[in-house]
This record gives sequence, structure tokens and C-alpha cells, in this order.
Amino acid sequence: MTLLSIERLGVTFHSTADEPPVRAVDDVSLRLEAGETLAIVGESGSGKTVTALSLLGLNPPAPLCETTGTILLGDTDLGGLDRRSWREVRGNKVAMVFQDPGTALNPLLTIGTQLVDAVRAHARMSREQARQRAIEALSQARMPEPEKRLRQYVHELSGGMRQRAAIALAIAARPELLIADEPTTALDAAVQAEIMSMLRSLCDDLGMGLILITHDLGVVAEQADKVAVMYAGRIVESGPTAQVLADPRMPYTTALLAATPRLDAPARTRLASIEGRPPQLSQRPPGCSFAPRCPVRTESCESVVPPLLTIRGSHEAACLFAEAPRELPTPVARTAQPASEADEVEEESTAPLVEFVSADLRYPVRTGALRRITGHVHAVREVSLRVEPGRTLALVGESGSGKTSLTKMLLRLETPSGGSVRYDGIDVRRPGSAELRRLQREVQVVFQNPYASLDPRMTVRDILAEPMRVHQLDASEPELLRLLRDVGLDAFALDRFPSAFSGGQRQRIAIARALSLRPRMIVCDEAVSALDVSVQAQILNLLADLQAEHGMAYLFITHDLAVVRSVAHRIAVMRQGEVVEEGPADQIYEAPAHPYTRALLSMAPGRIAPAPASTESADATGKERSITWPR
Repeated sequence: MTLLSIERLGVTFHSTADEPPVRAVDDVSLRLEAGETLAIVGESGSGKTVTALSLLGLNPPAPLCETTGTILLGDTDLGGLDRRSWREVRGNKVAMVFQDPGTALNPLLTIGTQLVDAVRAHARMSREQARQRAIEALSQARMPEPEKRLRQYVHELSGGMRQRAAIALAIAARPELLIADEPTTALDAAVQAEIMSMLRSLCDDLGMGLILITHDLGVVAEQADKVAVMYAGRIVESGPTAQVLADPRMPYTTALLAATPRLDAPARTRLASIEGRPPQLSQRPPGCSFAPRCPVRTESCESVVPPLLTIRGSHEAACLFAEAPRELPTPVARTAQPASEADEVEEESTAPLVEFVSADLRYPVRTGALRRITGHVHAVREVSLRVEPGRTLALVGESGSGKTSLTKMLLRLETPSGGSVRYDGIDVRRPGSAELRRLQREVQVVFQNPYASLDPRMTVRDILAEPMRVHQLDASEPELLRLLRDVGLDAFALDRFPSAFSGGQRQRIAIARALSLRPRMIVCDEAVSALDVSVQAQILNLLADLQAEHGMAYLFITHDLAVVRSVAHRIAVMRQGEVVEEGPADQIYEAPAHPYTRALLSMAPGRIAPAPASTESADATGKERSITWPR
């Protein structure tokens, strides 16, 4: 049964200024059956979220926004609904799980109050009946101890629990269609696998349709029945997931797959980044929108808008050469040679730049009115690690495993409870004044969220120059321009504010700020987890180039095991504050020794997992779902 039918949807935003209109969604047609999962993928600004918001009537009203086309949800025509009718549709028939549950949930109300209010807004029932429905929704979202969570606030929940609460809020009124906008971004592999398995089970158990908006093609490969690839507001390829990923016919789809880090790729292989940027939607190129960035374009591509051509069955692609696709250039490997025994001996004999020796960190637990210490939480337990100059050590593990706490001791944001942390011979706990100044200059950090780590009131010029002035370095304009060139930005960026840049550009600015002090060590804390695969590839290639040019060392924290394979020389796997396995990256991936390491690898999406883990996984119906990506 057809649950959702979208025919020739168009969304145009009109500015109040003398600017051309922005055609954010252009001639989009989609179809979704009950119980199916449709994934919509593409770079930021491709129209994915605007398409989803059109299904909820959440785009700005006319005349600021003009929507054309037809949207049918079952027998309900969503076009032209008034405000009262939309209130009956939202929650009851269509619900949405937003990317950041921390902002989607009200911090001033308990989880129970929010769920009960949502249920009673759509159904006539007593508060006790609504409470039982709320408990049922939390149970369906696989929330542990659901009755206890009703009394808790958002800040009392972990990231994975917050996402489960947001999903429970969306399904509490039992909608027919659920839209999930990047539901697993920045979650570790274990929580990500649980969330996606739970969403799949909801579709099977409730007969609910799911639209999954994501940049993670591994999640798409394992979870989606159908996929639609969007670029510049248009569908450029769509069809059954296995067919599209195994035989992409649009160069943009092929480029996205090539830019995605993979577990079965050679270690530290240079990723195939997509050069350039998507076009301004107010100034589309006359022909194919992807032509300016396409490595196999011809003259006809720059003048003819390609229609969606049927390849086989429901597989369609918008390319003039879709029936006989051209092969994209193969990326050149940065260093695909496995580490030899001589390399490992040389690493051991090299003096470490950073060394943790039995590092221990405990947080006090305070209770009672007097806030007395009644116990301790052991965040890091006697960890010993070393990072050599010019090398990358990756820290992987679930949330709460102690990865960030370990790096905080190096950054002097936490004081070790025991053991020692040394940087180039300096005792980080008790540095002298000159050593402290050197430590602050030579050890820098790139945070996960560039939207929060850059001051929105400062221009890029001030952001880059401030730390240089503090450490009495040359902050002249030529030096600032050199920093921008190192991270692939133009001179025009200097006098702009962070709000004028995309997420990938902001992360480049954050990297430029870290480079401004000429550091020898950079801590990358989930620096690429929330970026599109194309931007992620650009950032990872940039970090590798800078390491090769300047000999910097990286301490790389991430939950994405495929990203780790593309950047790391050595890997340390952490669990409950302890390092359970550590060694060369190739060895960890090819022959993981610890059961926890094998479990993490088996949960990584879109994988070709090493033995003994199986490449096949079963969904809630017991049906095996196994997809191998094209090489």
C-alpha cells in the first residue's frame, strides 16, 4: 500500500531584499510504501531537510515561501491545509525526529510531562492513560527503565538516551510516517547500531514508513530499502538501495561513495574528495548542476539539463551518460603500505612527543545538603600510551569510555589523580612558567562542533590573530592569508563572520586557528563526525597533508571506525576507562584480539567486517540484510 506519494514538488524561497528567489527543491517526485525505509542523502544545502519540512507544513508561509506540486499521505492531500488541519496531521500522521535531541526536548520539563502532553494533544484520554502510552512509547524506543525516565530531565540522560526520548516523543501518537533527520550523528557505533535497529523494528512492528535523512552511506546500506540522492534541490539518482550502491549511474553518487571512508580500504588511503562546492540555488548553471564539479563532464553537460532516465526497474539516474557511465579517476593512495616490523621498532626507539604513564582520573561523587564526597567515578584507569612525532594515535570506544577525559589531562583541563602525563619531557601536572607557555602554544585542539567553538561576534581575522598576539607571534595579514591557504580558503574569508560559512568551512577555520601557533600536537575531538562525506574527505585529506608537511602529531578521537582506518598509524581501544587493546592500525583491523574490539568492528555500519565477525545481520523480522559496497 502506498503511504506517501510526492509528485513534482517545488519549494521556492523569496527574499525581502532585491535578491533572486532560491529554488531549494526542484521537481522532486518520491514514493514510499507502508513499512518501507527511504533514505535521502546528499550534501548540506541539497534540499533534503526542506523536502522533509514540506511534509510537515513547517516551511515559511507565503509569500516568503512558495510550494508547488502534490503531496499525498494515504488519501490526505497535504497541499493547502489550514493551520487547524496541519495540527491534526503533525504527530498523528507525520512525526519528525530532529538531529539534536538536546534542543528538540524541553530542558525545563521532565520527559514524562513532555510525552504525556504530546499524547493528550492528539488523543482524548486521561492523564493516567496518557502516562501508560508514554511508558509504552519509551519501551518501544528501547529506553531502559522507562518508568524511571518519566521523572528525569533531559540533562540527566546520555546522548543515546536523549535520542531514544526524542524518538519516543515522535511515535507516542503512533504516526503513519516518521522522518528521522540525522538521528545517529555523533553517536558511537554501539548506540548507533541500537538506534537504527530500533527504528527498523518500529517500521516492521507498527507498519510505519520511515524517511531517513543522513550523510552516512554505511547506515543507508544496512537500513534503507530505497535511496534517493539529492543535489542542488533535485533528485539525481534513486532506486533500490542495493542496486544504486552497487551500480551507481550518476557521477555524483559515485563520488559520494568514493569519498566515504571504508573499513576494507587500505590503511591511510587518500580519500576521493569532491572538488568545488554545490551551486548557489539562486544562480543554477544552465545545464547539469553537477557539471562544474564533475570530472567526466562534456560540453553537452554544461548546456543540457539531464532528465531522470530509467536504468532497470525503479532505478533512475539524471545523467546524459547514465546508460553507459564513465569511470571516475581513482584517488591516489597516500600510503597504503602496511607497517613493517622495522617501522614498529623505529617507533619504539623514537622519543615520544606525548606519553601517558599509568594515568588515572577519578571524579568525586557528592551527596547530601553539605555536598560531601561519598565516592568516586573512575573515568580513566591506569592508562599508558605514547604518541610519536608525525604520527596519529586514534582513540576509539563507546561514549563514556574515557577518551575525552584522557585528553583533558593532556590539555590541563583535568588534573590526573595518579600516574603521569608528559609532553616532550614536560610534566603536564607541574610545568614551570616557561614550560606552561610552551605547552599552551604547541598543543592545540579542534573541537567537534565548529558552530560552538568559533566566537560568532569575531571576524575570521580576529579569530586567527587573537592566539597569535597572545603568544607574541607574527599576526600580519600575509601570515593570516598563508593560514587560510593552508586550509583551502580564500582571502575574502578574513573579514567575514562565522555565520557566513558552511559547517565544513567553519571546521577549516577552526583548524587554521589551531595551526596559527605552529603546534606540534593537535587533539582532534570528533572533528569530522557531523560533516558530509564530501567535506569530511576534504578535511581528512587536509589533516594528512599538513601532517606530511609540518610533521605534526595527532590524537584523534572518533566513534567512526572507517575514519580511523583512513588516518591512524596506531589505535587504542578504550572501555570503561581502560585501554583493552592497542597496536598498529593494520593489525587491529585485520586481527583484532579483544572481544570488545571485534564487537565494535561488527557494529560499524556499511562494513566488510574482519573475521570472525559476520557480514550478515538480521533485522527485527529475522530477515538477513547484507550489502557489500562496490570496490
